[in-house]
Amino acid sequence: MKQDFGKIRSTTVLLVRRNEQIAMAGDGQVTLGETIIKGNARKVRRIYNDNVLVGFAGATADAFSLLSKFEAKLEQYQGQLERAAIELSKDWRTDKYLRHLEALLIVADKTDAFLISGKGDVISSDEGMLSVGSGSMFALAAARALMKHTELSAKEIAQESLKIAGEICIYTNSDIIIEEI
Repeated sequence: MKQDFGKIRSTTVLLVRRNEQIAMAGDGQVTLGETIIKGNARKVRRIYNDNVLVGFAGATADAFSLLSKFEAKLEQYQGQLERAAIELSKDWRTDKYLRHLEALLIVADKTDAFLISGKGDVISSDEGMLSVGSGSMFALAAARALMKHTELSAKEIAQESLKIAGEICIYTNSDIIIEEI
């Protein structure tokens, strides 16, 4: 049997905002071809004096490059999340080196949250939920149902949704990291 090592599949990251709570959860699995190569990767982090959450999916080195660039934009624009997200997206789309990076970012602070892509997208959610990665649609569907039919907290919804995604998506595991602000 031939192994396909050409494509790394990894990550499910979900952001949930409920009331005044913001939680971001990410699983820990990294898969290369048909092989799980890491089970406890940390894809959700706190940055900018612990006031901003960021989660990433895609090629790991690319994601870390973008995370570093985003942190610099936050510093440059004194923590203005929306401005930093827009400026990163503009650079990502137009810079000769950056435009080849394959990753997605979700960023959030107490008031705003955005999904940032290399195609120039800076997307906010009307529902208070954003997701990226291999199991993102499973996690998002679960989060929507839990949001609509339960009184669970943002953290509880994020955790349960990732567990559900991990039961469905072979590229998502149950080693979940959750950060809140």
